Amino acid sequence: MTPEHAPSSQPAAGGQGMSRLNPAAMPVADAARVLTRLGGKPVTEAMLRADIDAGAPTNADGSVNLVHYAAWLVKEMSAGGD
Repeated sequence: MTPEHAPSSQPAAGGQGMSRLNPAAMPVADAARVLTRLGGKPVTEAMLRADIDAGAPTNADGSVNLVHYAAWLVKEMSAGGD
């Protein structure tokens, strides 16, 4: 894993003390929260885990690359799989 793809442990801008989220290596729980906020519909950790069990890509450490996940969803939708 290259440094730019590794999760950051640095505080977020603004000094909130939270680590910055890396969309290329996001823990499943964080990915669910981000997708819920961005998409306007609830996305749960269980929903993401079901997609992972169905073949959605993950990084070697089990984290989710949101771009790869989105591409997988598009491919599944075009193939008729829900």
